[in-house]
Amino acid sequence: MVGAGPAGLSAGIYAARSGLRAVVVEKGVLGGQVAATPLVENYPGIPQIGGKALVDIMVAHALEYANVFPGEEVMEIKPGQPLVVSTSRRRFLTRAVLLASGAVYRRLGVPGEDRLFGRGVSYCSTCDGPLFKKRKVLMVGGGDSAVTEALHLHQIGVGVTLAHRRDTLRAQAQLKDSLRTAKIPVLFNTEIREIRGEDRVKEVELFNNLTEITEVLAVDGVFVSVGYSPAVELALRTGVELTEDGYIKKDSRHRTNIPGIYSAGDVEGGYKQIVIAAGQGSEAALAIFEDLVNPYWVSDQPFGSGKIIEA
Repeated sequence: MVGAGPAGLSAGIYAARSGLRAVVVEKGVLGGQVAATPLVENYPGIPQIGGKALVDIMVAHALEYANVFPGEEVMEIKPGQPLVVSTSRRRFLTRAVLLASGAVYRRLGVPGEDRLFGRGVSYCSTCDGPLFKKRKVLMVGGGDSAVTEALHLHQIGVGVTLAHRRDTLRAQAQLKDSLRTAKIPVLFNTEIREIRGEDRVKEVELFNNLTEITEVLAVDGVFVSVGYSPAVELALRTGVELTEDGYIKKDSRHRTNIPGIYSAGDVEGGYKQIVIAAGQGSEAALAIFEDLVNPYWVSDQPFGSGKIIEA
C-alpha cells in the first residue's frame, strides 16, 4: 500500500485479515490530511475527535496486522509479475500494489492562510461547517464544489458569502439557480489578498480586480474550495492512466490499466471524506485478495501468478 492515510491503512488491515502479507509505505506523515485536521465530527461511531487522535487509533489498529513504514518514499514501481517496488530505503517484490497516495487541497497562497488553518481557515465544509452556525464565513471558489459547499453551509445555518475571482461562476446552471434561490451573496472579480486575525480569523482583505478597489470584510471563517491536486506523480512514472481531471483511472474494482496495480481514496477523485477513503481502501484490498485467489486475465498473462511479497 502506497500511502498511510485512511485508504492505505484500512487496506492494510483488510489485506492482512484476508491472509495476505501487507506493507504500508508513507513518504510523509502517517494519516495524511487527517493528521492536520483539528477536529473530526463526522466519523461514524466517534462523535468528536481530533484528527491526529483518529490517525493514532487507525495506525495502532493497522500495526496489529501490517508493517507500516513512515518517512519512506516509493521511488519506482516496475510492472510485471512480481512487481518490483523500490523505496528510498529498500526494495519489495510483490504481487499487487495499491496506490493510496491521496490528494491535497489547493491553497490560495496568501498571508495568514497557513497560520490560521484550523482556527477559522478550512478546506472542508462537511467537516467544519457545523462549528460556524450563526457565524459569518467567506467561501472562496467558483466551481461546482465551492457552490455546493456554500449551499451546504447556508442550509446548516451559517451566514455564507461566496467570493470568486472571475465575473462568472463555473458551476453548473442548476447549482447557480440554487445559489440565487438561497440568496447567498456573491462577490465577483474578487481575490483574497490576506486573512487576518491573532488566534482566530477575524477579517479578510479583498481586492476587486475589475475596479482595483481593496476593502476589508469581517468574517469568522474562510472556507477554500479551489480544487484538489491528486498525488499522481508515481502513478504517471509507472504508466498508470489518468482521467481528464488528473485522477487515477480505475474500474469498479479499483483496478488500473496496469495488471497488479490498484488505487483507492482521494487519488481517485470523488468525495473527499475520511469514511469514504477508508471504505474504498477496504474494498480495494478485498478485490486484490479475490484477484490473487482467482486470477483474471489481462492480455496473455494471468494476474496472480507472481511471487509472494518479500521485503
